[in-house]
Amino acid sequence: MERRSFLKRSSIISAAVITNSSEILARDQSKLSIPQKTKPKRLKVGDTIGIIAPGGYITQDDLDKSIVNIEKLGLKPYFTENVLNRNGYLGGTDIHRSDDVNHMFNNDKVDGIICARGGYGCNRILPMLDYNAIKANPKVLVGYSDITALHNAIYAKTGLATFHGPVATSTFNDFSMNNFINVVMEPKDKYVFHHSDDYKNGGDYEIYTIREGKAVGELIGGNLRIIATLPGTPYDVDFKDKILFLEEIDEKPYRIDRMLTELLLAGKLQQVAGIALGVFTKCDQKVGSQKGELTFSLKEVLFDRLYDLGVPVIYGLSFGHIENKYTLPFGIKAKLDVMAQTITLEEPAVV
Repeated sequence: MERRSFLKRSSIISAAVITNSSEILARDQSKLSIPQKTKPKRLKVGDTIGIIAPGGYITQDDLDKSIVNIEKLGLKPYFTENVLNRNGYLGGTDIHRSDDVNHMFNNDKVDGIICARGGYGCNRILPMLDYNAIKANPKVLVGYSDITALHNAIYAKTGLATFHGPVATSTFNDFSMNNFINVVMEPKDKYVFHHSDDYKNGGDYEIYTIREGKAVGELIGGNLRIIATLPGTPYDVDFKDKILFLEEIDEKPYRIDRMLTELLLAGKLQQVAGIALGVFTKCDQKVGSQKGELTFSLKEVLFDRLYDLGVPVIYGLSFGHIENKYTLPFGIKAKLDVMAQTITLEEPAVV
């Protein structure tokens, strides 16, 4: 389907959504207040890294892999007995998981924290985190997917910059390790994220422009499904003039449509300076919610929901549920250049 004809048919609906949700925005955005931004100390070789499982459970094999990956970076892994707990699909009870997060921030011998995996459950422990302790002991916290809940909540409550990057069970290849090192261990005054060669595979990895342009603003975002659940909660962040980065996995186009529409209705997307989309893995499914039902493609949904915002938008950058990953700092000033297909950090993310 041609982009122009698709957008023409959907423009009336899109405009109505944007206009109505702007009224909500005027009432609600003024309520959001982010504490002063804090940067954690950079990690260095020999530092101790706490391994936690704040969402889904991990196995002994997962823990063994995490240890190997952390040691590849010259870091020392540390964990408590809670890390292998299991409670149904969760990594132990809510108390176990929140206690582990709080312990790692309170422990003076722990220099940074990496999540062993994502998986559902992080949002359940948000009210149980000790935000005063987190603010008093700023540390690098790394993870992606459902770890998005922690990134948003910690930033909203403390202003601490955290990192949407590999979990400890990720593939620690040269691309991912290089980005990790240059962001949290050997920071530069400016650092450019260039996409990997995965785009040559096409499909989910295709890079395409939804709207041209450049934008400057602080980076916020993460997993779309998690981001869409936060408006109206104490863990929401202000989207105004931010560069929003989003990724997703295994969601049909109508569900992507639903989540983006929720953010439009909440008046969130209308405030961003630009949008960087990662790889939406296995989201371009060819049938709807029922067998044989007609559907839009993922690309059509993204154009329909995002083009009319009038800000730069690109799809296919190297973050998400993929092997080659950026380590994107939450709350750090950056520049998005759609035509160059890059994100540039305009300041170091750590001190």
